[in-house]
Amino acid sequence: MNYQTYDFFTRGAHIMHEGFSLMNDVANNPANLFSHTLPGRITRASLETAMRLTRRYEKLGFNIDEIVINKRRYQVREDIVLSKPFCDLIHFNRKGISDDHKVLLVAPLSGHFATLLKGTVEALLPDHEIYVTDWADAREVPLEEGPFSFDCYVSYLINFLEYLGEGTHMIAICQPTVQALIATAVMAQRKNKCVPKSLTLMAGPIDTSRNPTRVNDFSNQHSMAWFRNVAIMKVPYGYPGEGRQVYPGFMQLGGFISMNQQSHIRKYMDFYQNLFMGEEEDADRFRAFYDEYLAVLDIPAEFYLETIESVFKNNKLARGAIKYEGLPVDFESIDNTALLTVEGADDDICGLGQTEAAQDICKNIPKSMRKHHVQQGAGHYGIFSGSKFRKHIRPLITDFIHKYD
Repeated sequence: MNYQTYDFFTRGAHIMHEGFSLMNDVANNPANLFSHTLPGRITRASLETAMRLTRRYEKLGFNIDEIVINKRRYQVREDIVLSKPFCDLIHFNRKGISDDHKVLLVAPLSGHFATLLKGTVEALLPDHEIYVTDWADAREVPLEEGPFSFDCYVSYLINFLEYLGEGTHMIAICQPTVQALIATAVMAQRKNKCVPKSLTLMAGPIDTSRNPTRVNDFSNQHSMAWFRNVAIMKVPYGYPGEGRQVYPGFMQLGGFISMNQQSHIRKYMDFYQNLFMGEEEDADRFRAFYDEYLAVLDIPAEFYLETIESVFKNNKLARGAIKYEGLPVDFESIDNTALLTVEGADDDICGLGQTEAAQDICKNIPKSMRKHHVQQGAGHYGIFSGSKFRKHIRPLITDFIHKYD
């Protein structure tokens, strides 16, 4: 299926969605006595499930308006403080609190929007001044803005750290742990005064040879020619980025879902039952998760292909073969940035040891400035969201940052 065909299909499905939505409004009108009957509950559950299956999911906002610190409420304003063609740097401005403990939170550019980290931001905000990389959907970026490569990603992080100034801490989750580590090494090599005070790497593919997962196996089972011919498509007519080569978000989403297909089917069946039984709290949790999970963005083709080749197929970072702007990256130059690595014991996307490998690569960081943590019972998403993150991992990160502030 090419991108144009998919676009036609989703536009057609959206028309069906609007029809289901209209019928749902009528069926669930409080004045409609039918809605309170057994057939009415079945109708409601069927219509909303159909609405969700035909809906076109768009990017959500962070929508963080306030935080509570010591039982006192503080307003939060979301500001774009630096804008680039492929990324905005967002500052969560806590009114009435001084700008301290600055943290650059690097969101993945791997299919989902940065708002997937909403729970991460909410948990960190009471203790830190948070800045987030909000990556653009490549189909919305005009061709005249040029390409976005692996090196561009690293350059963006360096630019953001220089903008934030000395004393900034950096946290990278999943895919960008690689670029965050490279950016830190390049800045250390150049003796850049804005090198991060601490670097927290969470569930990222630093060394993909350790405990390979299905993601790693898939990358190695297909040639680069296959990725270029099958995974890369052109943005269709009607979008600002028309003609740009991308790895479409719908393909990435399909890959995510296929890894846990039975689990997703079960969740939809449970959702149907929740609607039928009137269990709104459980239904709301389902809606909140899938509204975010099913909203995806397109990734620039050059960045995607370079990542597959350099990180997943050739494991260049772990082998010491990675380059930035044509020059070797010396990770031993990092000697004054504290390093925290975090992994999930049940992570089926990034295997145990893949992130911890950064501890071995950064040989000149003093042992007193290193820490590694494995969170028992946490899968990939549990590393940065959910109860285990809030209860165990967030306090660990905060204590680590405060120790080196």
